[in-house]
Amino acid sequence: MFITFMAVLLLFFMLPLSISASGDAFIGVNIGSDISDMPGSTEIVSLLKAQSIQHVRLYDADRALLLALANTGIRVTVSVPNDQLLGIGQSNATAANWVTRNVIAHVPATNITAICVGSEVLTTLPNAAPIIVSAINFIHSALVAANLDQQIKISSPHSSSIILDSFPPSQAFFNRTWNPVMVPMLKFLQSTGSYLMLNVYPYYDYQQSNGVIPLDYALFRPLPPNKEAVDSNTLLHYTNVFDAVVDAAYFAMSDLNFTNIPIMVTESGWPSKGDSSESDATVDNANTYNSNLIRHVLNNTGTPKHPGIAVSTYIYELYNEDLRSGPVSEKNWGLFYANGEPVYTLHLTGAGIIFANDTTNQTFCVTKSNADPKMLQAALDWACGPGKVDCSPLLQGQPCYEPDNVVAHSTYAFNAYYQKMDKSPGSCDFKGVATVTTTDPSHGSCIFPGSHGRKGTRTNGTSLAPSNSTSSGCLSQYHDNGGFFTSSLILVLLLCAVV
Repeated sequence: MFITFMAVLLLFFMLPLSISASGDAFIGVNIGSDISDMPGSTEIVSLLKAQSIQHVRLYDADRALLLALANTGIRVTVSVPNDQLLGIGQSNATAANWVTRNVIAHVPATNITAICVGSEVLTTLPNAAPIIVSAINFIHSALVAANLDQQIKISSPHSSSIILDSFPPSQAFFNRTWNPVMVPMLKFLQSTGSYLMLNVYPYYDYQQSNGVIPLDYALFRPLPPNKEAVDSNTLLHYTNVFDAVVDAAYFAMSDLNFTNIPIMVTESGWPSKGDSSESDATVDNANTYNSNLIRHVLNNTGTPKHPGIAVSTYIYELYNEDLRSGPVSEKNWGLFYANGEPVYTLHLTGAGIIFANDTTNQTFCVTKSNADPKMLQAALDWACGPGKVDCSPLLQGQPCYEPDNVVAHSTYAFNAYYQKMDKSPGSCDFKGVATVTTTDPSHGSCIFPGSHGRKGTRTNGTSLAPSNSTSSGCLSQYHDNGGFFTSSLILVLLLCAVV
């Protein structure tokens, strides 16, 4: 189910260089390359421009892509891959050569603003941990020699799993096994005005919590006050996992007596597809998480511990990476497919700043995944009867007949009613079996009312109809046994059309 347009990201200022500084947060995007049909560099840059993406992070320093990014103004973070750490961390000359080849050769035309030295080294490549700080210092020396140290910041992204006892955040501390690495690294970040880079994945926190963490808490959905998590030591209230993890990192730094280093989230996102054990890796949840994350970051709300302090964040990731190993979810974190089609349309209306093309407030009404089939059938009968929805596209041989089941047919009917009622409150309920989504349910040649998709069709219903699914008037009596429509539906439609 593709949509032609997708709103993604807009230009904002860089993260402030001290914890007390003022400034606006930005949203960036990671660009991975484990893709069987990897887009060319010019294609990638064209997509970035079309979507107003102004901050990107690369997992290497790909020369072709850096050249394509020249003169675009896009702020670029390049990376030293983990497999190059050993040589750079053991040789000042090797580090200088890396900087000359991958940074100095491209600036100022390419706007390189940061260097990631390795990625999650402490947790994925612990044998290289002792040389991270050396690698950072050697690279910094090369930047100083080139007079680029003020323009380009250096850090190393960490997995949030290096933080122990992370809730309540006030009792969090870094795994003390890594203190010989973390202390000198934090000293470097403090002395150079850089930031602690942290990868924050509420999806994994939720998955591994065995039901302790509610899904709404992971997805930034509003919680009633009595459901908010409260730090008993500080009495700070936490409404989402993201803020709790970031504050845990702040408190972990405080535990080592560092209180003025800002945090940048170098990876965060939600997968849009998973295997049988990943039931919450869905398009709707990915859309909800990333849309709410973007809104949260760009509102500059900060965290409960540091309200108003920017936490700039890079979304993981630009493209689905089909070559990644592991569970299905590993291949489905992207905002786009490799051909440039969006996986889903981010719903950002009301976020203060509207990204790219998201000006439509495009929403749809669909069946809930756990809806009772009998309730669905009753609601479908009502929508195609008293609700006066045009259900003719659901007839056999018509575009929306397939898939031939009550879930698919009721989704079409519910959405048609919702659009006809101009998305008015209460028009997507149907006694609790329907819900609003930002993901276009159109498929194949079946274009749903309200879609701005492949055929650009849209229903502008203005006629009045009952506001909810209370039964009245003509009751259609067709039954969707396995989704099969009998000819009685035609009679029902004809009869109800004259009511």
